[in-house]
Amino acid sequence: MRVVRNVLPPLIVLVVGVVEFLISRLPSSRQELWAHLLFYGLVGPAVTYFSVEWIAQGTRARERAERDLRDLYGQLSASHAQLGAVQALMRDLTDAPDMGAVLDVAARGALRVTGAAHATLTVPGGLSASAAPTPPPEVRHALKVPVPGGGALALGFTDPPGEDTEALAQALAAEVARGVEAVRQRTLDLMTLYSVDQSIRAERNLRRLLARVTRTMAERVGAEARAIFLSDQDGVLRLEYAQDRHGEKRGGLPAPPFAQQVAQAGEPQSAAGGDAAEVFADARSVLGLPMRDEEGLVGVIVLGDARDRAFDAARVSLLALMAGQATLAVRNARAYLYSEELAISDERARIAREIHDGVAQSLAFAALKLDIVARQLHADPAKAETEVRAATTLLREQIREVRRSIFALRPIDLERYGLLETVQRYVLDFGEQNSVRVTLNISGDVHLSPGDEAVVFRILQESLNNVAKHARAQEVKVTLHGGERVTLRVQDDGAGFDPAGLTGRVSSAGGLGLLQMRERIEARGGEYRVLSSPGHGTLIEADMPQG
Repeated sequence: MRVVRNVLPPLIVLVVGVVEFLISRLPSSRQELWAHLLFYGLVGPAVTYFSVEWIAQGTRARERAERDLRDLYGQLSASHAQLGAVQALMRDLTDAPDMGAVLDVAARGALRVTGAAHATLTVPGGLSASAAPTPPPEVRHALKVPVPGGGALALGFTDPPGEDTEALAQALAAEVARGVEAVRQRTLDLMTLYSVDQSIRAERNLRRLLARVTRTMAERVGAEARAIFLSDQDGVLRLEYAQDRHGEKRGGLPAPPFAQQVAQAGEPQSAAGGDAAEVFADARSVLGLPMRDEEGLVGVIVLGDARDRAFDAARVSLLALMAGQATLAVRNARAYLYSEELAISDERARIAREIHDGVAQSLAFAALKLDIVARQLHADPAKAETEVRAATTLLREQIREVRRSIFALRPIDLERYGLLETVQRYVLDFGEQNSVRVTLNISGDVHLSPGDEAVVFRILQESLNNVAKHARAQEVKVTLHGGERVTLRVQDDGAGFDPAGLTGRVSSAGGLGLLQMRERIEARGGEYRVLSSPGHGTLIEADMPQG
């Protein structure tokens, strides 16, 4: 149009001028008339027609271009909307807390992205989810695409889906597969952490605990070897536990340079080649994880493998969290060992005190009587015989006391027999050792953790020990009942005592033992009661939550 506007007018003037000049050269006016009619009646309209047609073609071409541009814009807008829906779906899949939420989010997202009338998603394990608008339209065309890793995405449409829709559905299936795998990994991580936590709770032996924790960590990343180095009282890292394909290693060895490097860095480190071989002979790559808390360095965990770069794709954050759990486990185990040492020291002091105040003084008194008997044997045989009988009676009482102490100190294998059988064995032996009638009644289901079982048994043991030492009872009834709470009752028909008169010091009625039992049971969320009065026997009752 710019060409027509700029060129056509001068060209017309030029052509008209040339034509008029030529017509003026004709010999007659009649010829001039016919020449003018021919030019202006035929040539002029023809030129005008072709010029306008040319302009019209350009206009139509521009309209087609504008229409194509609008169509392209509409397609881009639709693609942008689909891309936004896919991004929202990916975000929702990432935020989904569990497998059920992943399936629900994926089914609803497939409706939004593809415009389907119905969507059903299935994955291995029998899990599925469906979504449809309200009210659901009639489904006439079906599209089913496989989900990588197992399962399928089934879509229903009112109109036949195009190739673009099918490609989009396949892309959605791939995103769903990634979301499902992410949830599986999170679930596996949680199960692994739960397994480590259960190991920490159930195991008191430090070496066995470290073996369980490091085995769980090694299995999580497919490592062949594992080791743990702990800081001793002098701050020196030493091997506490290690195992590779050749078996367990001897502990106590100083930590290799790589473990020292991890301890100094305070963050996970990896190494290969010679550094790895210094930790495990057959390893070509190792991963070190420091064990630190607010009190400082506890140790270093090292995982090894014969493959090159075996830990490049390892989930170091998860392993670091597990190392933190192991740190807490080591602290707790050491505190438990220390408390056991204190308990053993206190028990030794108590036994020494009882021997000094009881057995030793009685034996000294018996020895004194026998010295008197030796001097009276010839002068007054009758009196000497009386003294011998008194000494004999005293010695027999002390022999029974020593046997009671030995019975109370005899180790009981709870881990081997379990709580119920151990209680039955102990109650039967107690009755035979102390010449007391003992009845035992066990009812309900008793399922306690190993630590809670130990507390219940120690309370039974201390209660029966007090009966043997102080109650002078003829009969003892022991009841163990399991339900929502486990209840232990120990009732005797002995001399009884006044519970209000007990203090924190050791008394003839065993007051310190009662206070210790109360503290133990209340520390586990239970309750402890003592009902007694002089001359009316004693009832000890303890209960704690189960499960």
